[in-house]
Amino acid sequence: MVAMERVELAPVYQISRVIRGGWQLAGGHGEVTPGRAVADLVSAFLAGITTFDCADIYTGVEDLYGALRVQLAKFAGASALERLKIHTKFVPDLELLPRIRKADVEAIIDRSLKRLGMARLDLVQFHWWDLAIPGAVQTALWLQELQQAGKIDRIGVTNFSTEGVRAFLDAGVPLTSAQVQYSLLDRRPARHLAELGVSLLCYGSLAGGFLSDRWLGMPEPDHPLPNRSLVKYKLIIDDVGGWAALQHLLAGLSAIAQRKDTGIAQIASRFVLDQPQVAAVIVGATTGAHLRANVSLSNDQLDQSDRSQIAALLAQLRPLSGDVYDLERDRTGRHGSIMKYNLSTAQ
Repeated sequence: MVAMERVELAPVYQISRVIRGGWQLAGGHGEVTPGRAVADLVSAFLAGITTFDCADIYTGVEDLYGALRVQLAKFAGASALERLKIHTKFVPDLELLPRIRKADVEAIIDRSLKRLGMARLDLVQFHWWDLAIPGAVQTALWLQELQQAGKIDRIGVTNFSTEGVRAFLDAGVPLTSAQVQYSLLDRRPARHLAELGVSLLCYGSLAGGFLSDRWLGMPEPDHPLPNRSLVKYKLIIDDVGGWAALQHLLAGLSAIAQRKDTGIAQIASRFVLDQPQVAAVIVGATTGAHLRANVSLSNDQLDQSDRSQIAALLAQLRPLSGDVYDLERDRTGRHGSIMKYNLSTAQ
């Protein structure tokens, strides 16, 4: 097995190019047993996935990652903790945005520090639900003040369009990364955001699992779908051409995967990893069932013939409209109406 690829996200800040995601551990994707979950996280770290993604609004996940740190310190020592990188998010509630103060920001950051058992957060990724409400740039500047106070190492953003990221950069916020949805079905980050030079950390590269062998040849699923990931990415599938278009794409990807003795999911993730400015893909899981396949992504290199075939497949899909997260920001629309906007206070 080839060693996990790594990248220097910033000076003296190295991460694995596959990041273990935490959303599926927050509930709604199957039963989560804390002891088993932490054991799976330890296995991922020992296999080379040394970077983990979570959020202040993912129920219980910061606590699980705090338990991961305890286990690694106990069995692998301080050197393991030096290699471990935990990326969390700062997502103030929608109802808080009109009246947010620096004290609110610091309280949420302090809560993450306590849950994770850290003196300084590795990377805090900032999200702001409604850009019509002023204060996003000022809030990011307060995060920068907390960075200067030693509570945060690196600052990133999540789910901001090109214009939004540019506003932070113009204000002098030292952004290390932007977390975005990026996949064969959703290539919105390629339009302009990649040109800003900010490293991209990409979720949704497997579209909630729809971009995998599991769904090849399967009938279109009926509603209600069993979890919010499937609901979210089924909307994307509908927008780019529907179920028949997905099946055509999966069949083409399967032909490439079979030649390389791998799977559709690996080809889909490799495509995203090869895009400009992409530093890593975030792969979520409730168990370690796909660990070996995720670690082996370095084996799954695409050649020019593969890329040409994928380009031909993508040319038959309708591109999503707008910039990064534009569709999702419409709270009354199909994509925005499934979101939960006030989860921070409830934690």
